[in-house]
Amino acid sequence: MTLKPAKFMTTIISFVALSMSGFHLYIAWQGPPDALTLRAVHLAFALILVFLTSATKRDSKLGFRFDSLILIILTIVTCGYLVLQQDYIVSRMVYVDPLRHIDWTLGIITVLLVLEGTRRAVGWALPVTAIAFLAYALTIGGVDFERVTEQMYMGTEGILGIPLYVSATYVMLFILFGALVERTGTGALFMDFAMGLAGHSAGGPAKVSCITSGMFGTVSGSAVANVMTTGAFTIPLMKRLGYKPAFSGSVEAVASTGGQIMPPIMGATAFIMAEFLGISYLKVAMYALLPALLYYVALFLSIHFEAKKNGMHGLKKSELPKVSKVLKERGHLFLPLFIIVGTLLLGFSAPFAALCGIASTIPTALLRKTTRQYINLENILKALEEGAKNTVTVALSCACAGIVIGVIFITGLGLEFTNLVLSAADNHLFLALVLTSFAGILLGMGMPTAPAYIMQTALLVPALVKLGVIVEAAHMFVFYFAILSAITPPVALAVYAANGISRASIWDSSIAALRLGATGYIIPFMFVFGPSLLLIGSGIEILQTSITAIIGVVCLASGLSGYLFKVTSIWERLSLLAAALVLIKPGLETDIVGAAFILFTLVGQLRNRVKVDSTTN
Repeated sequence: MTLKPAKFMTTIISFVALSMSGFHLYIAWQGPPDALTLRAVHLAFALILVFLTSATKRDSKLGFRFDSLILIILTIVTCGYLVLQQDYIVSRMVYVDPLRHIDWTLGIITVLLVLEGTRRAVGWALPVTAIAFLAYALTIGGVDFERVTEQMYMGTEGILGIPLYVSATYVMLFILFGALVERTGTGALFMDFAMGLAGHSAGGPAKVSCITSGMFGTVSGSAVANVMTTGAFTIPLMKRLGYKPAFSGSVEAVASTGGQIMPPIMGATAFIMAEFLGISYLKVAMYALLPALLYYVALFLSIHFEAKKNGMHGLKKSELPKVSKVLKERGHLFLPLFIIVGTLLLGFSAPFAALCGIASTIPTALLRKTTRQYINLENILKALEEGAKNTVTVALSCACAGIVIGVIFITGLGLEFTNLVLSAADNHLFLALVLTSFAGILLGMGMPTAPAYIMQTALLVPALVKLGVIVEAAHMFVFYFAILSAITPPVALAVYAANGISRASIWDSSIAALRLGATGYIIPFMFVFGPSLLLIGSGIEILQTSITAIIGVVCLASGLSGYLFKVTSIWERLSLLAAALVLIKPGLETDIVGAAFILFTLVGQLRNRVKVDSTTN
């Protein structure tokens, strides 16, 4: 029996993907090889997979595009050279020993391979950015061609830098964990759990979207993937209840985007942040916890106020699963998440925690008859294959971002950019934060979160730190705005994905997403001015900041929706928005002003309610 070309290519892709997953699981258990070998092999797998996958999109009679075959061969040669010649590479004196002709040639080819692979994986935005930085280095930066090539290819400060290292260790394992978890029925558990919890309340399906996307997003770490997974179910439900298509899609987009900031797992960028800060991943998750809760509280309340304002009701309880029954039959599927958190709390590394989580998924699913159906060889292999494929985007984004980081390192561009931001902001922190937020959104447009964050870390974080922002808050600030580019027009990838299901107007959906996600744009300013929101500081400071922050996001959600206990007047609405804005900055004076605005609103709401009641009587 002979395989048809298309079937043959599918088999090859599956084999490469499974080999990639097997390699990373093996090194997670046995310990990684030297840095150069690990990163080169990881890059090779990612490039081969993207070239194989894109080759099948325009099949020839042979089942592959000839140019893709050439690129795969070049990938094996260039990455193989790094593995086989590591003794020579490690022993040579950087920037002193001249490059050999083969070093030059393979270095240039590797840069071109990474640019092309990234273009095929995530589009033009990131490769064009990398090309612009390379052009800067060779012209304005005054760096000669040999040094640029050496920086990018012959060490661990360019393409094979820290971002790719994080992808090869932390990210790959957590993506594999997410794929296995989804294949063992946890996605359905999240959906049914949320349906039983909130489906009956006002605006039930929209609240289900908020809860489910937050839970699923913390595992998947991808806003677009989250939208396509949970949105296929929640968006039609919201439309059925009476929500407009634009609002339905924007709820899913905003909820899915927040998954990257929600512990315990978050997205790939959190692991990169931990490496840059030189702290444990658990510490990053701790910093992210309270801001993430505020983000989802604001979204949940916005949905609630919108439903109340429009007189919407939830689904009938008879149509919904019971929470107790869901937990009884499938609640054990939460166990791998608890194992990961517990392993981290015990002080083990994030890769080991991910490995423990992966190892626990199959035994956990086998515990009950209701979930044993998911455990079969085909399903497990499919999960490992999908995990490898899902890593490709992150790996190539990190490799391409490494080009940018390498240029910044050898040209000193980071220092120049810091001085530029400080000069433009005239040393005023608030103005510098506004400029940084705009720059972060612009850098993140059309890019995955990881490279957007990496570039901001190199270009923008030093300026914020120089103005007195603590380094943890500075990193979290740019992290947030790298994420929020997914719902910010004109390139709002999560909104576009949701629109594919809701069939709404792009403009209407983008405006609705900005309104629903408004808290996400405010929270970073809150924790810059009040680091206790990141759980940094004394217990009293953390408690006070948390209370005022919660009140602030309630006011913001209410003011933007135009509803509190009843529909708000224009003055009440403005008062709520003003209260939210002044509560951004912790302090007794701003808290008193915020309380005055809130009191004004409450008096107006209660007075009008009394008038309505007396008229009714």
